[in-house]
Amino acid sequence: MQKFLLFTLKTLILTIVIAVVLDFIYTAVYLQSSNRGKIDHVYNSKNENFDVVILGSSRANNHFVAQMFEDKGLKTFNYGMSGGHLFEASLLLKLMIERDYKIKNVILEADLNLSNKHRDYGISSKFLPYLHQSKTVKKHFSNEDDFLELYYVPFYRYIKFDERIGFREFYDTALKKATSILDHQGYYPLGKKPNANMKNNIVNLKPLVHNQYYEEIKQICKDNKINFIAVMTPMCENTKGINYFEKVQKLYPEIHNYENVVVEDKYFSSCGHLNDTGARKFTKTVIHDFFK
Repeated sequence: MQKFLLFTLKTLILTIVIAVVLDFIYTAVYLQSSNRGKIDHVYNSKNENFDVVILGSSRANNHFVAQMFEDKGLKTFNYGMSGGHLFEASLLLKLMIERDYKIKNVILEADLNLSNKHRDYGISSKFLPYLHQSKTVKKHFSNEDDFLELYYVPFYRYIKFDERIGFREFYDTALKKATSILDHQGYYPLGKKPNANMKNNIVNLKPLVHNQYYEEIKQICKDNKINFIAVMTPMCENTKGINYFEKVQKLYPEIHNYENVVVEDKYFSSCGHLNDTGARKFTKTVIHDFFK
């Protein structure tokens, strides 16, 4: 029995040591990365200057053509993240401030994600390699249900989110393999899909009366003298529950409703996402309204 307990103790100690070593190695690699995605790009940069920073989900990533702002002499980057929620948008902006970014205008796509205050597990995991290095990241995650194990159990976060920050991503990051995510100043153009479903149902979506992360973004902009522009972006005509956008407008009158500025299906790649032609039409309107 004594031998068994000793063996168990040694195995436990060895497992902990291996986990600590692996955690150190993985984190060290991610701390050197800046060309895999928008989160590592921001974390491993400093003192950037932008006239326009765009934040939001895929409906920002696919809808704002950053080059069109650049053509107007406005240094711009689209930091919209497909799958991301306001949890991630808020944290990304906090990291920019932590990294001494100078920003004149923030355009936030704020529509469907106003209906929840949860993090996206996939996108949010991209911040986790910096959990111990950044006070901003630590504080932002501190109220999450799994914070204690993510923060205190070595290597646990890399195992739990293996698909996002596990061995494959670690390997590609170590080899400094670039992705296309940072191309086109962060804008990701979509093409036309002949058989795309041009119907959607958002009847069950309800904007929250108080969305913590939306309010955080507003406050960050106020504190740092950044002009805050919140907008709702287009959705296809055959959407049930389209009055969701009116509900948002009533709760948040400062959010500009652009849901119906592009309406024809020919401008959409899917019901909730404009194709490149539609995105250019939409972006032209936004630039005219706010930067003419």
